[in-house]
Amino acid sequence: MSGRLVHTGQVVVDLVMRVPALPPHGGDVLASSTNLLPGGGFNVMAAAARSGAEVLYAGSHGIGGFGDLVRNALATEGIALAHEPMSEVDTGVVVVLVDATGERTFATGTGAEGRLHAELLDRVTPKNDDVVYVSGYSWLHEINRGALIEWLPRLPGSKILFDPGPLITDIDPGDLHALLSTIDILSCTAREAEVLGELPPVAVVREGAQGCRVHENGRITDVPGFPVEVVDTTGAGDTHCGVLAAELLRGSTVLDAAVRANAAAALSVTRRGPATAPGREEIDQLVEAMR
Repeated sequence: MSGRLVHTGQVVVDLVMRVPALPPHGGDVLASSTNLLPGGGFNVMAAAARSGAEVLYAGSHGIGGFGDLVRNALATEGIALAHEPMSEVDTGVVVVLVDATGERTFATGTGAEGRLHAELLDRVTPKNDDVVYVSGYSWLHEINRGALIEWLPRLPGSKILFDPGPLITDIDPGDLHALLSTIDILSCTAREAEVLGELPPVAVVREGAQGCRVHENGRITDVPGFPVEVVDTTGAGDTHCGVLAAELLRGSTVLDAAVRANAAAALSVTRRGPATAPGREEIDQLVEAMR
């Protein structure tokens, strides 16, 4: 493995509170547990790093307690930072209310991660053998969007991996069309694929427990999932995308990378929490056991 995963998305802090039910309008409710966890793009990067990839976080991060939490988590995973902390603002936070049914409700406060200025990205120079990860969320932050629109066409030949995310319908259709003509690989859910309609030549469409469907230059291949006992599906898609990137960096074909991504996602849902990606040896064991 010679290239890196260069992640241009956003890392935030998730404030996760488990509640019996959402509070009524103007009301309050007591949470049974409260946790502060790194979230957003962190989960993709952690999954890639645990599969042996060298990872560079090219997004922005802030000064303060939330920024410190993010940087410590990235350092623990061996993920490098492309930039110093922004001095004027902290990293943003997402309040996640999880009710008794497991349904999640979000409120997002954007911070430094939504201020990736062009001059910061200009300092990042990917190599030909790098995989550059682009998140659809970046297109919802005007500063990040503008910086990436200028930067992506100047890449020297790096593979661009695009994950549109659940807010795909909030992305300007013109931006989406232009971006799809620039990328090399699309990784998305079946719902997101329906929204897009026509897919780029190479796409990996995640289908939950069923596995994924690989579209490659006109050929469609179903790659089955791995049967496991599901505990928590949070972050499974991020795990899939991160391991897919790591395997592509190792020189694997898209189909072979998709098999290992399916295995990693299956292992991740057997554990509670968002950043539950397995290590490379665990993936090896599951893949071998199912042969």
